[in-house]
Amino acid sequence: MLITNNLSFTYQSANAAMTFPDINCQSGEHWLLLGQSGSGKTTLLHLLGGLLRPKNGVVRIGNTEIQNLKPAALDKFRGKNIGIIFQKPHFVTALTVEENMQLAQYLVNEKQDKNRIKSLLESLNMGHKLHAKTSELSEGEKQRVSIARALINRPEVILADEPTSALDDKNCEEVLKLLETQAKEQNAILLIVTHDNRLKDHFKNQINL
Repeated sequence: MLITNNLSFTYQSANAAMTFPDINCQSGEHWLLLGQSGSGKTTLLHLLGGLLRPKNGVVRIGNTEIQNLKPAALDKFRGKNIGIIFQKPHFVTALTVEENMQLAQYLVNEKQDKNRIKSLLESLNMGHKLHAKTSELSEGEKQRVSIARALINRPEVILADEPTSALDDKNCEEVLKLLETQAKEQNAILLIVTHDNRLKDHFKNQINL
């Protein structure tokens, strides 16, 4: 489960705190977080993913209140339990697709599981790119590898930041289906952060900022 309570955050350059609605997401649920640019969507996603620490309030994943974890423990917890798909993919460009996936396992002391890596990439129609450098991939291929990497350690929570905003209708549907299918297979919480109104009808669970 993913629960927040009385969450707020202040940037050093801002005078006032940003406050956010309470969230209660149960395992296997799919949620849409909607809001226009500047409404705090990405800030909230970074709080949920432990990339920012709140000024006040609680972020609980399972039985762990992540805002209380020390940096090293938080990094390890995030790697094992939270899969983040950023709007712009981040890879070690000198490494292959497989090696970037292995790195995600290595950083949380997970056993290198080449069979899972291959299986996950094949489920996203990316198995043929296993040994390609990430710098050689198209933008759509990078997005699929980002999804695979976010799922490699079987996270409880999958957070996706604007995964469809730059896509046409056909590719928007494809990416949405990929995310929902993969989350369902792992009984993970899926939370998509977006201002893309095309997604509204796909989700009964919605949060508006």
